[in-house]
Amino acid sequence: MKTLKVIVEKHPDGYVAYPLGLKGVVVAEGETYEEALAEVKSAIRFHIETFGNDAFENDDIMETFVAEVAV
Repeated sequence: MKTLKVIVEKHPDGYVAYPLGLKGVVVAEGETYEEALAEVKSAIRFHIETFGNDAFENDDIMETFVAEVAV
């Protein structure tokens, strides 16, 4: 079993979740945080079943930070 970091964003109309460390695009959404997380977990499993070990990026992400900058 591999552990992945998942970003969950809250939007006015629900939640969007996506993992870090996978090749390709894996995104899920839900009306609640829990629903978005469950949906992205299902999408991640499908992605790994489809692509196997090729689904993973080559480097492991040790930590994830969220920063805010003004531009």
